[in-house]
Amino acid sequence: MRAYSRPSGGRGGGTAGRRTALYAALAALLLGLALLTVVATGGGDRFDAESAASSGRADPDLSQTPAPTADTQRPTGQSALVDNPLYSTGELMPLPCPAPRLDVHDPASVEDFLNTVTDCLDDAWARQFEEAGIPFEPPKRVFWSEGGSSPCREYPSSAGAFYCRTVKSIYIGTSDVVEKWGGNEQSAVYASLLAHEYGHHVQGEAGLLEYYHDQRGKESSQLLRNEWTRKSELQANCLAGIFLGAVEVSYPLTRDDIDAVLDDAAATADRAGAPAAERTHGSAENSVLWLEHGLEQEAPGACNTWSVEDESVVQ
Repeated sequence: MRAYSRPSGGRGGGTAGRRTALYAALAALLLGLALLTVVATGGGDRFDAESAASSGRADPDLSQTPAPTADTQRPTGQSALVDNPLYSTGELMPLPCPAPRLDVHDPASVEDFLNTVTDCLDDAWARQFEEAGIPFEPPKRVFWSEGGSSPCREYPSSAGAFYCRTVKSIYIGTSDVVEKWGGNEQSAVYASLLAHEYGHHVQGEAGLLEYYHDQRGKESSQLLRNEWTRKSELQANCLAGIFLGAVEVSYPLTRDDIDAVLDDAAATADRAGAPAAERTHGSAENSVLWLEHGLEQEAPGACNTWSVEDESVVQ
């Protein structure tokens, strides 16, 4: 596994200066907020890696997605995948995003954490889409405590979290996700999972998901369909990394946080030796690699898995 490390010299003079000025300007506003800084305390074994590919992150279900209307102004066709305007928007520039303390043993604390991080995701991606000139609607949140049914699947399910494009909603169980992650107490792991599912919403709003799903459905074999799925999942990994890297000034990641997030990316990848027909999320190495791309570059352009045909997406 590659080890992620922040390049020396910071983020680059111009961008760093703009961010510093932005944070300074908003400091007075933040003083009045009652948010607490993230507490990163290790602990908890991860869920069984043998079933991680199916129980960690589910491929979004688009089977009942309404056809896009002509006035959506969203990119369509192959250009939506390989030449999306979102790729040219530069680094993600979120407002300061300190997250509340997370107590994984308290479902209310988990819900508060998920809502606060989603607020940050909403803000960051809304402004990125505005820069790209693409309409954006934040996803709905279903942070559930009791089982139920969505248009895409019932829950609880084998997936610890999933995105349902039909209703543009992210589903995460406030106790279920902690149980599936073995009681892991490291908040960055849950932030990464949430940002990954949010990444599927970003794909949908950018016009990617519908074209991807349509083309995948035309393939003649499960092996070929899986090639499409892996690129989608690896891109969502990268989009999660973008967010985690971009908010690091106000939501700092310790070395332990980074290790935990990268380890989780490996654990939720396809298990080693899995039959080709079951490989939908990429190898552990590639899952980590694309998350690292996002962490290091912090820009959507780093996540164009659709234009890549090398070993980083084929396994």
